Amino acid sequence: MRNPNDPCLFCHNKKKEYIFENELAYATIDTYPVSKFHCLIVPKRHVKSYFELTDNEILACNKIIRKLKKNIEIKDKSVKGFNLGTNSGQVAGQSINHCHLHLIPRRKNDVKNPQGGVRAVISSKQHYIRKK
Repeated sequence: MRNPNDPCLFCHNKKKEYIFENELAYATIDTYPVSKFHCLIVPKRHVKSYFELTDNEILACNKIIRKLKKNIEIKDKSVKGFNLGTNSGQVAGQSINHCHLHLIPRRKNDVKNPQGGVRAVISSKQHYIRKK
């Protein structure tokens, strides 16, 4: 099995696979999508973590995120929400050591109970009872 970190998968991605691009970041389709149109937003500079990005890189990623969101909503009217996240560090599930953000389109009834959303990264914490 190919190691996605040697060489870095995101540093050697083909431009023809880019959905959107700006000076500091690009977007591509996730090769293991959670849902249709699941995209990755990747800074061009090789840094491991979101927390290492410059303010300009964060803004560049955010511009692409907003553009992707609009584009997905135009292509697929069944999309009614999104999850946006990043894995930072091996214990958080990061397997490619180049920062990337996931934009995951959500549709009504795509899971039985979506309550808790990103809290599902620790499955026992996803569903909770709100205190009064």
